[in-house]
Amino acid sequence: MPMRAPVITRLRRCVVALLVPALLVGAAPARAQPAGLPDLGDTAAVELSPRLEQRLGEAIMADGRRDPTYVDDPAIRQYLTTLGRDLAARGSGVASVEVFAIRDPSINAFAMPGGYIGIHSGLVLSTQNESELAGVVAHEIGHVGQRHVARRMAQQNQSSMLLLGMMAAALAAAAAGAGDLAQGAAVFGQAAAVNSQLSFSRDAEREADRVGLQMMTAAGFDPAGMSSMFGRMAQSGRFNTGAGPSYASTHPMSIERMSDMQNLSRASAVQAPRQSDTYWFVRAKLAVLQSGYSRAADPVGMLRAEASSHSGARAAAAHYGVAYGLLQRRDPAGARAAWQQAVAEGVQHPMLDQLGAELDLAENNVAAATQHAQAGAARWPQDRALAITEARMLQRAGRDAEAVQKLEPRLEQWGSDEPVLYRMAAESLARLGDPVREKRYMAEYYALVGALPASLIQLQQARAATHEFHEQSVLDARIAETKRRIEDDRAFTQKFER
Repeated sequence: MPMRAPVITRLRRCVVALLVPALLVGAAPARAQPAGLPDLGDTAAVELSPRLEQRLGEAIMADGRRDPTYVDDPAIRQYLTTLGRDLAARGSGVASVEVFAIRDPSINAFAMPGGYIGIHSGLVLSTQNESELAGVVAHEIGHVGQRHVARRMAQQNQSSMLLLGMMAAALAAAAAGAGDLAQGAAVFGQAAAVNSQLSFSRDAEREADRVGLQMMTAAGFDPAGMSSMFGRMAQSGRFNTGAGPSYASTHPMSIERMSDMQNLSRASAVQAPRQSDTYWFVRAKLAVLQSGYSRAADPVGMLRAEASSHSGARAAAAHYGVAYGLLQRRDPAGARAAWQQAVAEGVQHPMLDQLGAELDLAENNVAAATQHAQAGAARWPQDRALAITEARMLQRAGRDAEAVQKLEPRLEQWGSDEPVLYRMAAESLARLGDPVREKRYMAEYYALVGALPASLIQLQQARAATHEFHEQSVLDARIAETKRRIEDDRAFTQKFER
């Protein structure tokens, strides 16, 4: 029997009850550690295993993707996660990284168990180049790779219990069958609050700096971006325009730490640091997406001013942001004019192609939108947002067989990062009269978003719809595995029921 809604409510109240004392109690004193680059990573291995740490992160993310501040945008998600994985691959020891954006004007970022890193939109907008953003992401990956989060959770019982309570609430919601249709709580606000209480020691911060700088240099970024970004945030509280704590307050700087960071940056300076056009496009889009959660000036006006004072990729991205903002305001004519100004800068970019297709659709020209999306997807075969847009346009045009043909190879490439691909394929298969594959794909979608009971129902329906022996065997195995996962999650949540 699924757990009742009152149980979820009680678990969420448990989270809040744990949160308040965690915010009021001072941090535990840091243990003395050797100078230099200490090895802090393994001290929590017994108390918080890597497997539990990964499960914690997965459970919180399953609930957190329904947080209203979560930026559910494939272009932004692909850019940030690709950046994080590129950095992590440069010797961090982190096997899995997912970087996501939060609509919040404060200058902040936080790492959660399992390699999940949240970046506030305000932090991205405060950066002046891609190396500064890479510096913050690399620093957070440094904390994850050295298992500082696990270590501090083991030392600080209040924060550890809060995260376990958040996990229990997330798993209870999934066990109740809430699925992706429920409205999530302010999960990432709680996660950031917990992160602010972990209070890494000075040696841990220095270690994350050094590991991060090594990753940045190996990836071709300017290591000075880390010190310039952290130094600017530390100098003035005005960079924190939101209600939450600033990154500078949760990662306090010292003269010694800044000096060490600057010396290391000079020693490993990069002659021609990398700077992608996508950074500017993502930054412009986040300015628009943040506007509903910020008292800041009109982003369209800000982006128009930026476009007029720059050229090339940065100007094209600013015009793109204006076009995207005007489209959100239901002004397709104004958006089309701004989009044409972006194209006139002579910069080709997948986010421009994707917006062009959306503009065609806003003008009720489905044929043009489909052609635009198909041309863009052919030009940028690794761009997920364009692939999703192409399939959606084919569906709008009633071409479901073609949509499935396009989607299925992309499920192999990106399905775990973009669960919506499975849902889209299932929708087309339902219209094509293929219930077995439809149910299997919906089961995969629900499993990836953390709604295991809903996934189980879909698997059972697929099993009932087929008489093919091999397929029945595969489905039987999936059903058994899903039931086991559901029981494991319920066993965990029972520890929190009162």
